[in-house]
Amino acid sequence: MKRFPVVVWTFFLMLAVLPSCTTQKKLSYFSKVTAASADSINKHFNQMHEARIVAGDMLIITVSGLDPLAVAPFNQPVISYSAPGSDDIYNTPSLQSYLVDINGNITFPVLGEIKLAGKTKSEAINYLKERLEPFLKDPIITIKFLNYKITVIGEVARPGQYTINNERVTVLDALGLAGDMTPYGKRNTVLITRENNGKLEFARLNLNSDELFTSPYYFLQQNDVVYVEPNSVRAISSQNISLYLSMITTLGSLATVILTIFRN
Repeated sequence: MKRFPVVVWTFFLMLAVLPSCTTQKKLSYFSKVTAASADSINKHFNQMHEARIVAGDMLIITVSGLDPLAVAPFNQPVISYSAPGSDDIYNTPSLQSYLVDINGNITFPVLGEIKLAGKTKSEAINYLKERLEPFLKDPIITIKFLNYKITVIGEVARPGQYTINNERVTVLDALGLAGDMTPYGKRNTVLITRENNGKLEFARLNLNSDELFTSPYYFLQQNDVVYVEPNSVRAISSQNISLYLSMITTLGSLATVILTIFRN
């Protein structure tokens, strides 16, 4: 009869530990990536990823050349910022940005309205060079994104929106910025939501598969949303916690009654 409490407590212990054991099996990444898949992955990585310009982007575009006076009309004016009451020596010069409007256009000095949406940076640079050929000889054009951002939500440590300085960002970079997945995130079905030419695209990535690295969604585009779904353990712990508490309370009461009967 004295062994009965041991049985009861063992049951409760197993009930508490079982979900965590299940979780541990699902915490790993790249479990199906092998050395044999390295060649195909490296071939894919040799193809450089370039982000495409979309409506809502803020761009810094500079035109330079051998003759500063000749290129000056094709650049935005430089503006300076300073704290109220500060001397001019502390002013910070900054180039104004171009906003890509809802139709994918920007208003460029001298050239007027031009369409850049849908082009990569390289394509946009080549396009601008062609448009500037009648005015300039061998212009040097640079383009930089100011608001390249992604959003990470779901089962991550720090969900939120992140502005990226590097336009070559992967889904793994995004998860790293968000503090990695929690133990309750599904590693095998990460959802990527992307807007492309006014339409939404959805793709699921398996972080345990070597196909992850060759997916067109491995490299993120600006404004992509990364969603990490909760696994079954999270569903049990959150949705059914009241049920488990009720079961434990009932079993505890039953154990108390049985112990009382046996003691008498």
